[in-house]
Formats: sequence, C-alpha cells, structure tokens
Amino acid sequence: MMDDRRCAACGKSFRACPRVRNQKYCGEDECRRARRRRWQRAKRQADADYRDNQVRAQRAWSGENGTYWRAYRSRHPQYAEENRKRAKQRKRDRRQHAVAGSRFAKMDSISVFSSVPSGTYLLVPQGVEEFAKMDSIMVEITLLSKR
Repeated sequence: MMDDRRCAACGKSFRACPRVRNQKYCGEDECRRARRRRWQRAKRQADADYRDNQVRAQRAWSGENGTYWRAYRSRHPQYAEENRKRAKQRKRDRRQHAVAGSRFAKMDSISVFSSVPSGTYLLVPQGVEEFAKMDSIMVEITLLSKR
C-alpha cells in the first residue's frame, strides 16, 4: 500500500515507496541532494572518523586540483565580483563587532568584579539592540575572595 506524503525539502505531495518505511523526500533531483546534504551534515557532527576522512579527502582533492578556483573565477567574473563584495562586508562586520566588543572585554575590567556582590544575575548577550528573554541565562555568582 502506498500513501501520499509531503516532501521535507520542497513541500510538495508525493507518493511514498512502500519499501521505504520513513521516506521523507520525493524523488526530485534537488530534493535528493537536500536529503544527502542533511545526512552528511548530521554524520559530520556525530562521527569524528567520518569528519576526519572528509577533511583528508578534501585536502587530497585540493592538492590535485590546485588551480580549480582560479580557473573558476576567471570563467565566472560576476561570481568573483559578488564574492569580493561579500568578503569586504564580512570583514567590515567583523571589524565593527571587534570594536564594539572591545569595550566589554578588557582585561583590566576584572577589578570591577571585586565590588559585585554575590547573588543571582541574568546574563544577556552583548551587542543585541533588543534583549530577548530566550537568549538570556540565569547564573549564580559567588565571590570567593577579594584582592
């Protein structure tokens, strides 16, 4: 008996194969690729041997095909230009984040904690315009000694 299911990738309805008990993806090429990517991501996170093997295989391929990306960029100039723009934006974002974060993470600010009383505090992520309760965490701070 075959039943209709909804594809986890494209959302379209498909007729599941009776031999595949928990089929979640249809047979479209893009959906099959999405299933494979999802499986690989989970496998890399869970299996250190698989992850190490993938790294070694990637390095071996890069060693044999050292000029691949240079040739790709020369054949696809619009891709190269967009990539340059995105890289500049990422660098700009990192620089701004580093400047904003530096006012919070100075080594000499540890002396401030000697005057903080022991107790329960709510920690919220820095650099967020609006604080979301889901991102906060409750901590207990106990002062062990004063300098």
